[in-house]
Amino acid sequence: MNLFNKYKHLPAFVLLGPACFGQYQFEVKNASKNYDAIIQVENCYDDRCSGKGTVELFDRKNTKVQTLASDNLVLEIDQAEKPKLGKMIQLTNTQNSVIIDDFNFDGTEDIAVRNGNMGNYSAASYDVYVFNSTRMAFVKSKELTDLASSSLDIFDVDVKRKRLISYGKSGCCDFFTTEYAVIPNKGLDKVFEKEEDMTVEGRVKVITREKINNKWVTKTKVYPSEQYNREK
Repeated sequence: MNLFNKYKHLPAFVLLGPACFGQYQFEVKNASKNYDAIIQVENCYDDRCSGKGTVELFDRKNTKVQTLASDNLVLEIDQAEKPKLGKMIQLTNTQNSVIIDDFNFDGTEDIAVRNGNMGNYSAASYDVYVFNSTRMAFVKSKELTDLASSSLDIFDVDVKRKRLISYGKSGCCDFFTTEYAVIPNKGLDKVFEKEEDMTVEGRVKVITREKINNKWVTKTKVYPSEQYNREK
């Protein structure tokens, strides 16, 4: 059954057809265990492409699954690749304008699409789509998009502990790590925070807050800088 006919009621940003505005084309073979991807983007210059763009997902039978749109699909490229209008360029899946992983630990792959530099200190930001097994389509998650658009790049995925881990900083010397558990049918639950305060020369103040039995437990330790760096 054609997914586009079956789910034509979905929003345009989910089921947008081939990009009419993006002519620079890139292909990512084996973007994940299930998908290949074709990226189209509006503008390219030097080692960077940006502007309106789309990501077309194809399954292993080379059938188009879905097209996702981005208002500012930033793509870092090798200067030697020299993109040209109408020419398809091969990318590796480490050139991370498109990240495919199981972000909500439900056993199906989800996808994050680069959407500019709206993260902490102008870091990369992403729109995150989770696979909806009822709709049989990727649907944008506001909660995961907010998380992927406010940190230092996209969050880490800890499969073993089923945690999403985001990072941030304030100024030169104050760093933050936050962990979230994913609660089925509910969303994200913040369960751990760590602040590493290096604003005073020669020492690191580490403040941790952990949710234990639904109560927050706070601990503070101060380390000499050299000792803390060695222990890390």
